[in-house]
Amino acid sequence: MSQFEESLFPFYEFAVQHAGVGIHAVNSDGRTVIYNDKMKEIEGLDLEDIRDLSILELFNFRQQPSTLMEVLQTGTEQLNIKQTYWNRSETEITTINNTYPIRSNGVLLGAIELSHDVTALEKFVLEPLKKDRDPILLNHIVAESDSMKKIIATAKKAVRAKLPVLLIGEAGTGKDLVAQGIHHELPQMDSSFYTLYCNRSDNQSIDRLATELATDSPFTLFCERIDFLSIDLQRKLLDVLENSDVHKRQFIASIGEDPVELISAGSLLKELYYFFASFTIHFPPLRERKEDILPFVHLYLARRKESLGTVLDHVTKEVEELFHSYSWPGNMRELEMLLNEVASLASSETTITVDMLPQHFRSKSNGAGDTPSLIPDFIAAGGQDLLPLDKFMREAESYYLEKALRINGGNITRTANALSMSRQNLQYRLRKNKKGEEA
Repeated sequence: MSQFEESLFPFYEFAVQHAGVGIHAVNSDGRTVIYNDKMKEIEGLDLEDIRDLSILELFNFRQQPSTLMEVLQTGTEQLNIKQTYWNRSETEITTINNTYPIRSNGVLLGAIELSHDVTALEKFVLEPLKKDRDPILLNHIVAESDSMKKIIATAKKAVRAKLPVLLIGEAGTGKDLVAQGIHHELPQMDSSFYTLYCNRSDNQSIDRLATELATDSPFTLFCERIDFLSIDLQRKLLDVLENSDVHKRQFIASIGEDPVELISAGSLLKELYYFFASFTIHFPPLRERKEDILPFVHLYLARRKESLGTVLDHVTKEVEELFHSYSWPGNMRELEMLLNEVASLASSETTITVDMLPQHFRSKSNGAGDTPSLIPDFIAAGGQDLLPLDKFMREAESYYLEKALRINGGNITRTANALSMSRQNLQYRLRKNKKGEEA
């Protein structure tokens, strides 16, 4: 390499870091080699967090395969592809990607992806579709457990006081429903509901909000997950809110974790927390309020029957027990998505049976109590000589995947469904473990 070419590196590095699109490059093993500041804004990760992990270990591609991995496997570029995926914090991300293979002397070295963040835009476009639905009232929200009854009672107090409200809880616990319920309990009949989908890379969202707040019209503002905003954008949001006419608006925000921990970690601006914390409502996860599961299921089936004319209206005792034994990491949203999947495939059935539940759910829920029988000999032996952690993890994963393959007769698709992962992810992990053994 010439001295002139070496002198260009600082220029290349500056261009990559200051580009207006996210740039993510991986080598042939799927490991990250380039991850610029814009991509960090989009996905909320640092290069140090992802350097030793593949993209399939970092992200959950539930709806479609990873475009980067597709290009690695096919060697063919993919242009203008919309992709929705979730990071390890269960943050939903939607991007438009152009992804290219990188070759040298005919050998595939890796792939590079250029991403435009459209997360907030996607939600903004979908928001008007919700206006045609029946309004959500606080009394309509399932509240069989004592904790949910307390949430509804506190929300009604917030309506009467018309002070800012902070909703705290894991994703899928129903914070957005309570926010809409508060809005529809307010006395202003002409008030509209506006959602600010917070995203650390969307610099224009606060400007759009400032324009909305400059009008005289009353409305409820729901700032969904303010902890997803960068600290600079949180300061900007706070400035906009403090200069608004608070008497005409109801302000609601949500966060995903304990505010003290978020503030200590530098993820939440203390002054913004104080602005919203006049009424603080904590949402326990569904695993801590399982009394709400069956009432929600029955209400879901009744509403679907009324609106679509379907005949499903019961679940068997076995399904009830399965629902109560499952931990529901995705909370109410996961339960609703499961019911959507089951109901959309039902025809003349009137009762949901275990056989009607998707395989990926049955494998997750049934496997909860079988963990001891899955422990391989090299783990259970408990010898004095400990394996290096990376080798231990590789052997444990390899054992588990091979066992799952045997149970499913070597069928990749059935095995992937049983493990709640994509075919692409399963094939990648099998190849990775095989390479580890050969090494």
